[in-house]
Amino acid sequence: MNEYSAEERKQLLSLAHQSIRNRLLRHSFKVEAPSPHLAELRGVFTTLHRFGKLRGCIGFVIATTPLYQAVIDTAASAAFEDPRFDPVQPHEVDELQVEISVLSPMTPIAPEQVEVGKHGLMISQHGRRGLLLPQVPLEWGWDRETFLSETCRKAGLPPDAWRRGATVEAFTAEVFGESVPVDSLQQ
Repeated sequence: MNEYSAEERKQLLSLAHQSIRNRLLRHSFKVEAPSPHLAELRGVFTTLHRFGKLRGCIGFVIATTPLYQAVIDTAASAAFEDPRFDPVQPHEVDELQVEISVLSPMTPIAPEQVEVGKHGLMISQHGRRGLLLPQVPLEWGWDRETFLSETCRKAGLPPDAWRRGATVEAFTAEVFGESVPVDSLQQ
């Protein structure tokens, strides 16, 4: 069962797009909480795709900001501050599809309890940490061990660090977003 209604999802996706447009135009963007539910403190990742390809992803693991504001902040950051990509250009704005992943709190988990497709992972050791969302292993066709190893790699740790004392934490995510039109995938 989904925690967020269709209307709440629509509001959050709209806020993400407005945030990107306002940042591009260098306009300030402040809004009141759309509802008490969307004002709850939650961790969130906002992922941007363009023509079916990753265009940016930024998030807050720890819930320190109201959800609606976290979406506003992460959407603009994903568009303009993800170090893996050049900043979004004006001609790209209308071609972006937004995906939002609202995170549950982190909980320690034994590696053998990790369920691919259900859990996201954060693995940390020696001041390094890596995080992968629950949808990532599904997108890549990974099994549990590959998921654990790839999360270690993301942290800059040896791929078997999860077997050698690294802290493994799991979370779930409610993931929703905009579909990518089939014809846009061919561009």
